[in-house]
Amino acid sequence: MRRRGVRITGAALAVALLLAGCTDSGGSTDSGDAGPKPAPPTVTVPTGPPAAAAAALGPTGPSTAAPCRGTSIAVGADPQRVIDSRPAGTTYCFAPGVHRIARPIEPRDGDTFGGGAGAVLTGSVPVTEWSREGSTWAARGVLPAAYPLKGQCEDNRTNPCQLGEQLFLGGVHLNRVMSLDELKPGTFFGDYATNALYVADDPTGNPTGNPAGNPAGKADATPAANPVGKPAELSRTTTAFARGAQRVTVTGLTIEHFASRPQGGALEAGPGWRVTGNEVRWNHGVGVMLIEADGAEAVRNTIADNGQLGLGQYKSADVRVTANLVTRNNTDGFWIADWESGGIKSTRSSGEISGNDVVANRGVGIWSDIAEYDRRISANRIRDNAADGIRYEISYAGVIEKNVVEGNGFGTGRGSGGSLWDGGGINVNTSSDVQVRGNLVKDNRNGISIQSRTRGEGPRGRYVLSNVVVEGNLIVLGGPAASTGVVENKGSPTQSGAVTFRRNSYQLPTSTRFGYRGKELSWPQWQEAGFDQDSVKS
Repeated sequence: MRRRGVRITGAALAVALLLAGCTDSGGSTDSGDAGPKPAPPTVTVPTGPPAAAAAALGPTGPSTAAPCRGTSIAVGADPQRVIDSRPAGTTYCFAPGVHRIARPIEPRDGDTFGGGAGAVLTGSVPVTEWSREGSTWAARGVLPAAYPLKGQCEDNRTNPCQLGEQLFLGGVHLNRVMSLDELKPGTFFGDYATNALYVADDPTGNPTGNPAGNPAGKADATPAANPVGKPAELSRTTTAFARGAQRVTVTGLTIEHFASRPQGGALEAGPGWRVTGNEVRWNHGVGVMLIEADGAEAVRNTIADNGQLGLGQYKSADVRVTANLVTRNNTDGFWIADWESGGIKSTRSSGEISGNDVVANRGVGIWSDIAEYDRRISANRIRDNAADGIRYEISYAGVIEKNVVEGNGFGTGRGSGGSLWDGGGINVNTSSDVQVRGNLVKDNRNGISIQSRTRGEGPRGRYVLSNVVVEGNLIVLGGPAASTGVVENKGSPTQSGAVTFRRNSYQLPTSTRFGYRGKELSWPQWQEAGFDQDSVKS
């Protein structure tokens, strides 16, 4: 590479250079002497991807849980009655089979809940009494009373995502429509005003599509039998586990079909909880939600196909989220671009998110938003998510390192687009003291987007873009419009020295691939603006 007439050799670039501006691991704002600080890491221009690119997640879910030995909870028993008859700190083992949870389980401090292969906790109820009404089928009296609604939906006109109940027919998740006129095979309509549930598919299992002796087009008030071949189930209970106790362990269970509300979890964990080796699937809101859960862990879970989000974290310090498979979440139409749908989202929290596979979620892969602090996002494989791979927004003191961020940001929907305002690979939005280092950022909608916006005050000072260092990353821009750079709004211009790009390696198919202060820049222009002067391009 030549820069300003000087030839920089690969050997010179490979010399280890200390990383400047790194906060200490404790993240303290005190000025007192806490002893010697650890040496900052060494970062060089990368010659290959991080180790996470060749790593395999390995098994997740109930198969990874240890055998459960303790007080048995039989299928059909009320778990709460069993728990209330035992002291705190008891281990409970759910027997193989389907356990219908009619009310949230309230653990005691130190309790353990295990199961193993075939132990399923469901929040759904069977729907067996169907009547033919013209070209549709109806079941009455199965919906709950109306309740307050919240949530931002991709369809912000009729807001179908705000309602928590889901319908499954023959184990298949049906999509909600918001009027009887929209009903078609594969969908359902819930009329909460009249407490009626409608489907277009025959839920009785009758191969002709009509009850015996009932000609097509004529209503029949007689409920039809519902054979085993095509059972219908409606999710009703909101949560499998309530979070009131401390140091609870949940392991080896399948948790499915809970009508969790937006921002609420099918499994809600509190302080010191260990959520390990479970499969949490097909719930409406969040699969696993950590709420004021300091010191909690979520390890080796499969969290898939939940309606809004895979895993959420709120006001929880020093949480460890590692080695989970988080995939295909946001099945119920939450806003893809900008309302906590997709893989993992944390707010006002700290801790480690590492070694996870976050794949094919309809939203952001991993999102830290609002007053996050001392957050480390490390060695994850984040692929094919509809919005940003990683978004770090209005937060403080974060490290985003050694991740593989590939193929993200190509989802369509309201508010999405192809500019640097929409991110794609890694997006740092109006945050301070953030290190983005050693990542592979490949073939995303855009590469690395640094954004300066007007966002107001936070608990650790005003939200501003400052001390953001992007270094030692391998950035591959594949799409015809993909770019990397810095964008700003008029009220929050990027301050001089607020953002540093250095010691990165770029693979660019064309020269105009950078953005700064509203302009598209070529590689020489980007370097002339003060960025990446010791980086390489091929």
